[in-house]
Amino acid sequence: MTTTTDLVSYEDALASYDPVMGLEVHVELGTKTKMFCGCSTALGQDANTQTCPVCLGLPGALPVVNATGVESAIKIGLALNCEIAEWCRFARKNYFYPDMPKNFQTSQYDEPIAFNGYLDVQLEDGETFRVEIERAHMEEDTGKSTHVGGATGRIHGASHSLLDYNRAGIPLIEIVTKPITGAGERAPEVARAYVRELREVIRALGVSEARMEMGQMRCDVNLSLRPHGTEKFGTRSETKNVNSLRSVERAARYEIQRHAAVLSSGGTIIQETRHFHEDTGSTTSGRVKEEAEDYRYFPEPDLVPVAPSREWVEEIRAGLPELPLVRRNRLREEWGVSATDMQAILNAGALEPIVATIEAGADAASARKWWMGELARSANESGKALDELAITPAQVARVTELVAKGDLNDKLARQVIEGVLAGEGTPDEVVDQRGLKVVSDEGALTTAVEEAIAGNPAIADKIRGGKVAAAGALVGAVMKATRGQADAARVKELILEKLGVSEG
Repeated sequence: MTTTTDLVSYEDALASYDPVMGLEVHVELGTKTKMFCGCSTALGQDANTQTCPVCLGLPGALPVVNATGVESAIKIGLALNCEIAEWCRFARKNYFYPDMPKNFQTSQYDEPIAFNGYLDVQLEDGETFRVEIERAHMEEDTGKSTHVGGATGRIHGASHSLLDYNRAGIPLIEIVTKPITGAGERAPEVARAYVRELREVIRALGVSEARMEMGQMRCDVNLSLRPHGTEKFGTRSETKNVNSLRSVERAARYEIQRHAAVLSSGGTIIQETRHFHEDTGSTTSGRVKEEAEDYRYFPEPDLVPVAPSREWVEEIRAGLPELPLVRRNRLREEWGVSATDMQAILNAGALEPIVATIEAGADAASARKWWMGELARSANESGKALDELAITPAQVARVTELVAKGDLNDKLARQVIEGVLAGEGTPDEVVDQRGLKVVSDEGALTTAVEEAIAGNPAIADKIRGGKVAAAGALVGAVMKATRGQADAARVKELILEKLGVSEG
């Protein structure tokens, strides 16, 4: 055995091995109460104030299943094209953690509520990759341990630990993929795309906010390698609780390189859990991984089985919203954009702002133009997400309306957006305060055109001689004289009229 942390290059790793992945995603449901008791799930409360005999595992306390949690699980299963069990039950998963007061987790083992599904995900180039789903099952979250006195926040080096059981018992859905094969060098990209698409599905269903940075959704990345041309899977590692899309991709890539280095040097992969480190993009060993039999699963004796009627399941199916991939494909057709353009919109986080801007009255092309152009640039410069900018879709729609009416040109519109982002008020208030309306007074425009012609006689002669393209210089002179507040197209028309030249 070896514990080397040396890496081979990604290209060399893929030249010899095929990656096999398994992704386990835990989603905290947004129910008002916990999975098996009536305690509140509200965030930010004082430690251990949202507990009761049930979620603290006190003797004689009996759990009751949260019906909304079951309904949410069915929604997720249906959205992932799963079969919904006609009868399933909970099991006790036995292991000791200080933050799990019962010393077992109420979960599901061989009888999950949803199984045998799939999720189609789109990669950066628009290619669709199908990820097969093994199961989605119900369980409960653990409490939270805080290790005090150390430098890293981990138990090693800490002087003592504090336990908060407010989170113990919060409903979780664990979604487990079947082994993901055939992705090759794109395996890390597939992992990221899958978790992103799953997050969008969860949000569309309204069962969780799925905010990874808050722990509402987290991913365990299982990875193994097998030599090209072989069928047997290699020994896997499990990188636990990865909490961002970028980190899911980085963790998979790192483990591919690490496994390849160990195997190429004649070493043996240890089946273990590993921790991902955001700062370095690396993983380190956690503990040797248990097998299912180590948990001594047995049916939960205090809970009756769950047997959702087929009528209820079909009623839930009929109420599902339009799912993200279907919606994106519909919008892509309506907007007339390519798969690559739609992917760019998604990557920029611009889809919802664009949709909201269109709903506020803008046309699709204008909404895309401003969110993917000026506003994306502002967001990038400020280090913010698009939806964190100090401008609303309705305000962007108003800017597009002012441009369409001829009150603003693109240059002035950029200044208006700049003013709104700077907190100077609404688009109309910025226009008034900065005096940014397009000069539409024909008399003032005519005067500016005549002055430009008189000041540039050589250029005027070229235009009279048939070189219409030279009019651009005079248009520029007029725009400068009007501080960019003239309609450039109308200015060019006036110049040609004055010089007795036709456009054609």
